[in-house]
Amino acid sequence: MEFPRPAYRRVLLKLSGEALAGARGTGLDFQIMSSVCAAVKECLSLGVEVGIVVGAGNFWRGAKDGGGHMERTRADYMGMLATVMNCLALSDVFDQQGVDARVQTALSIQAAAEPYSPRTANAHLQKGRVVLLGCGTGSPFFSTDTGAVLRAVELHADVILLAKNVDGVYSADPKKDPTATRFDSLGYDEVLARRLAVMDSTATSLAMDNEIPVMVFALSDPQNIVRAVCGEKIGTLIQ
Repeated sequence: MEFPRPAYRRVLLKLSGEALAGARGTGLDFQIMSSVCAAVKECLSLGVEVGIVVGAGNFWRGAKDGGGHMERTRADYMGMLATVMNCLALSDVFDQQGVDARVQTALSIQAAAEPYSPRTANAHLQKGRVVLLGCGTGSPFFSTDTGAVLRAVELHADVILLAKNVDGVYSADPKKDPTATRFDSLGYDEVLARRLAVMDSTATSLAMDNEIPVMVFALSDPQNIVRAVCGEKIGTLIQ
């Protein structure tokens, strides 16, 4: 039997919080999480090193949920704490599947996670462990997408895998515009010029400045993670 060959040595997987919630939209869907962890486990079996940054939209979106009701900095810190909830839940699922995983956070939460350090995260990855990276950048006013790009730069990832609820980047919102078309590939500058809803401009600029490709695809089929790692043309590739 011929096994697939990975196209990348080390990847940074960004999971949206909404995707982990499934059809309910909030909280955690453990069936989806189990499928996601199984796909990551398959990537590890191919010799790929995997770091994961998780969003918090299934619990709290700082700027959106706190907007007009509370001070932005506090709202953003609440979002960072929500990402830790997602990391701990994923870590537990990985444990159940026999995958060695470590949670590292940009904010110090010593009872629940290791403090984030590029050096220790790199050591974990080299030993075949999954590293779950919580709290985004650790600073307010930055999205978890920016956190994902920053961690990818620090850990020398070959690609950022952006797993979302949509199967790529479109010319417009496909839920609102039936004529919207999906791009197979894009340049960073075009994403910025057209203000396409991929990542925020800070995250896109950081990826462009450091020449890290970003692959956007749907998490509705978690096997897309394996397909992306093996270089299949799915979703949209930004480079």
